[in-house]
Amino acid sequence: MLMLNQTDVTPASFILNGIPGLEDMHMWISFPFCSMYAVAMARNRGLLYLICYEDSLHRPMYYFLAMLFLTGLFICSSTVPKALCIFWFHFREISFDECLVQIFFIYTLTGMESGVLMLMALDRYVAICYPLRYSTILTNTVIAKAELSTLLRGALLIIPFTFLIKRLPYCRGDIIPHTYCHHMSVAKLSCGNIKVNIIYGLMVAFLIGGFDNLCITVSYTVILRAVVSLSSADAWPKAFSTCTAHICAIVFSYSPAFFSFFSHCFGGHTIPPSCHIIVANLYLVLPPTMNPVVYGVKTKQIRDCVIRILSGSKDIKSHTI
Repeated sequence: MLMLNQTDVTPASFILNGIPGLEDMHMWISFPFCSMYAVAMARNRGLLYLICYEDSLHRPMYYFLAMLFLTGLFICSSTVPKALCIFWFHFREISFDECLVQIFFIYTLTGMESGVLMLMALDRYVAICYPLRYSTILTNTVIAKAELSTLLRGALLIIPFTFLIKRLPYCRGDIIPHTYCHHMSVAKLSCGNIKVNIIYGLMVAFLIGGFDNLCITVSYTVILRAVVSLSSADAWPKAFSTCTAHICAIVFSYSPAFFSFFSHCFGGHTIPPSCHIIVANLYLVLPPTMNPVVYGVKTKQIRDCVIRILSGSKDIKSHTI
């Protein structure tokens, strides 16, 4: 039997098909995505600027927030512009190498977003359970190492995805039924064995999502026990209020992911593909859009700084971190 050369079965490019079944509505679908992208870019940049230049926000919690906002900016920028090109101009082609790069950045950044949410849960745990040692435990060095470790964890676990995709022979067409290069959507175009891709994908989901969710759950379980044991009933609302914004961010980040995961596992034949793809896009766009709103409303220090700036006060500091 003749052996096909790898270059003969690796396409030069793929065609991103947008949202299958809703092609006629692409223009209408584009408006909410464009609006969310514009809001996410403006608000995340605005709060990043605020955290950088306001001395009162130079604290561990806000450093983690800055990383969350920065990650959100990159996640949106790695997916939404290409989706809008598909919706508006029908620019659907993406080269094979560009597809690999997009896969790497999307999954690395979403893994980092999950890691930052986990670090923020640990931050709340230290703030509530060890308030007197908060500044000595979460030093700038510890924060920098934690954030770097989160970035490296995501990058090192996602790099093998690109090699697993690149090694596959492709003979089932070049049309990806998605708005971006989704790992399994690309792998399903292969006529080779993708079991390794599936197994490794599940392993990475467990190592990142499973580990982070476990840490978040344990942190808030301990926080809840600590709050309940407080002797002063007046301290309960104050303790809970410090966690409200973070809990909302977790809900916005993980709800679309859980829906997508469980619908694939248990409702793959009953839920239309267009619904899966819309939710997959919301998973990337919704958290960066809503997180600045949640933290801007729920965090008193940020809210006070925004009000002071909007009212024309000149108290904002003029030096950077």
